[in-house]
Amino acid sequence: IGALHDAIGQNDVMAYLVMMTTRLIELHRVLKPTGSLYLHCDPTASHYLKLVLDQIFGPTNFRNEIVWKRFTFHADAKRFGRVSDRLIFYRKGADYIFNRLNAPFSDEYITNKFTHVDSDGRRFRLSDLNPPGGRGPIYEFHGVTKPWRFTQDKMLKLEAEGRIYTGSKVAQLKRYLDELPGQAVHELWSDIAPINPQAKERLGYETQKPLALLERIIKASSNEGDTVLDPFCGCGTALVAAQKLNRRWIGIDITHLAIAVMKSRLEESFPGIQFEVIGEPQDLAGAKALARQDRYQFQWWALSRIKAKPFPDERRKGADKGIDGVIDFQDKDEATGKPAMKRAVVSVKSGHVHVKDIRELRDIASRHAMGVFITLELPTREMRTEAVSAGSYHSPLWNRDYAKVQILTIEELLQGKPVDMPLATSPYAKAPKISKREGEQLPME
Repeated sequence: IGALHDAIGQNDVMAYLVMMTTRLIELHRVLKPTGSLYLHCDPTASHYLKLVLDQIFGPTNFRNEIVWKRFTFHADAKRFGRVSDRLIFYRKGADYIFNRLNAPFSDEYITNKFTHVDSDGRRFRLSDLNPPGGRGPIYEFHGVTKPWRFTQDKMLKLEAEGRIYTGSKVAQLKRYLDELPGQAVHELWSDIAPINPQAKERLGYETQKPLALLERIIKASSNEGDTVLDPFCGCGTALVAAQKLNRRWIGIDITHLAIAVMKSRLEESFPGIQFEVIGEPQDLAGAKALARQDRYQFQWWALSRIKAKPFPDERRKGADKGIDGVIDFQDKDEATGKPAMKRAVVSVKSGHVHVKDIRELRDIASRHAMGVFITLELPTREMRTEAVSAGSYHSPLWNRDYAKVQILTIEELLQGKPVDMPLATSPYAKAPKISKREGEQLPME
């Protein structure tokens, strides 16, 4: 790190390398001797990270720098378009797990290579019958005397089975498309598309990776029952892939927003799944500690307790400035009786609450269906009186009234008290259900 600092100076890349180095040292420490590490990055840092990884893992334990082709085209005025990321692959030791994988043949490959069709409609390509190294049994076959790959008896057996092609000067072996496992996966991955806006698995999480990408990594470098650790797990794609492939897993992320997305995704993908979340506040003291440490993390955690979606970030504050989250729910339009989406706006406060906070929420809630005020401190009597004065929201769908403005304390949330409102929709894009046993995606309900 000192040498890299001398070379590239003090900048964002250097700060990233320092941050990653301390973590990579710890990942190497906890990795089993049979384990491997895959580090996903872009080309601007991959060469520096390889130097760091060489120091930690040893140069001989470098396996591949996998190029993942993410985009088909990316315009750039002053250089060739950047269309790929890197996956740097290191092993812990010589006895590491590696399972060779095959990918389906592309349509282009099939068209160009499997150019022959049998009378029964089976496509095949031709392969020479030369022996490895040129050393093999020598005999005459269809007028050609030379070293062959197989013994003469085996060649006659293959010919009787219709697997020898004699339409050329030298006999060749038929290799049928429907019998081949596909192409061996190499270090250029161009067959896994990124998450596009129409993808069923898209959750709207900025750094989400395709499930197929993580499945390939986990299949290659682990077996059923092994443990997969993702220390930057974001929206949990590695965890979903590991669960689907019957691996145990541990996921780590620094933000409570990511944890909320992960929990929702796992529960929707695998109904009935059981897992433990470590690090979330479990009592009032823990909630207060989180609020002192980082009020935004406290805010995201509090929103997750009522399944509210964080409101657009600080850079996009609009007319509802001061609102921290929203809860959307299905109802009816009072005038037409047709289905309509309604919204409850949420404000989260970690301290210094005042009746003016309720008045501000009441004003914003007047443009929506409801308002919810989450507070770490106990609300004053004036605050509760102001909330009651906001009146009620009538739901045509459920034919009942709900308090227009509701106040919930963090202590009440920890005790399981819900927001009194119509049935809300999920705050996150719905993840497809996954059959763990069969490994297939099921249609969303």
